[in-house]
Amino acid sequence: MNRADWRTWAEQATTGLGLVDAGLRLRWLNPALAEALALGPRRAEGQSLAALLGDRAIEAQAARARDMQRTVHWRGLALPGDRQCDAALQPLDADTLLLEVHVLAAPAAEESPISASLRGFAHEVKNPLAGLRGAAQLLERRVDEPELKALAGVVIAEADRLAALADRLLRRGGAPRREALNVHAVLERVVALLEAEPAPLLVRQDYDPSLPELHGDADRLQQLLLNLARNAREAGARTLALRTRAEHGVRVGDRVLRTALRLDVTDDGAGVPAALRETLFEPLVSGRADGTGLGLALAREIAHEHGGELRHGGGPGATTFTLLLPLEH
Repeated sequence: MNRADWRTWAEQATTGLGLVDAGLRLRWLNPALAEALALGPRRAEGQSLAALLGDRAIEAQAARARDMQRTVHWRGLALPGDRQCDAALQPLDADTLLLEVHVLAAPAAEESPISASLRGFAHEVKNPLAGLRGAAQLLERRVDEPELKALAGVVIAEADRLAALADRLLRRGGAPRREALNVHAVLERVVALLEAEPAPLLVRQDYDPSLPELHGDADRLQQLLLNLARNAREAGARTLALRTRAEHGVRVGDRVLRTALRLDVTDDGAGVPAALRETLFEPLVSGRADGTGLGLALAREIAHEHGGELRHGGGPGATTFTLLLPLEH
């Protein structure tokens, strides 16, 4: 990546990035670092690392990193606003070092085990997403074919959506942002994304057009559905059926929903191994050697966030995941 392309990527990165000179003074920073330091770029540029990061011991450690051309890491540094960060200083050459600052999330009073696990994942995924978005933007500018421009636009939109999801996982109180939405619009977005993938699934739709609007977080519901679809493909499915209906008097946990959305996602894959059916939705449970075991756990958590439930049924050749969500509000 040349310097101009790197600067474009760095400006968009959600991790704080800065360039430090041989005198250990900040010479350039991206918007994310300015926000983390609670300083404007003009005030931050030219300041020493020790002053910026509030620890005089940093200067000697940074000097060793410069002189020995080795990366140094700091944990739990104080930031303005009673926040903390992890930081790293990496030599790029004899005269320039790269500063990375990762703002840490404030500990939540209560959070589910899967959210706790996903916070670490969200922290790590934001930089690759920024790189992906930057590369897609460059492609969008350089290609002339409308179809390729549209595909680059899809990548940019998805990178933005996932970055927003990661931000909400990292922030205290990252609850779903509920608003009135058409569930079929969410489903059509999922279908469009699946059709843009290599070897796309054949998707069959059976929608009830009379369904009222749902109150929910479109991004999180989209993620839930993408997780189900991609699990189906990894199980060898070739077709996916999406079916929506209204149901009445549905029991979800200890409540009975007067009116609920029932969304069935059925695939013709190999199904769920019998040994995993009892723990299917638990974190880190996967039927594949290379699986993370987070997709279904996150899908169930999103359903619970919306006051609903995710169920599994069927078997090989006709596996169904059923999402139940309240329609009354």
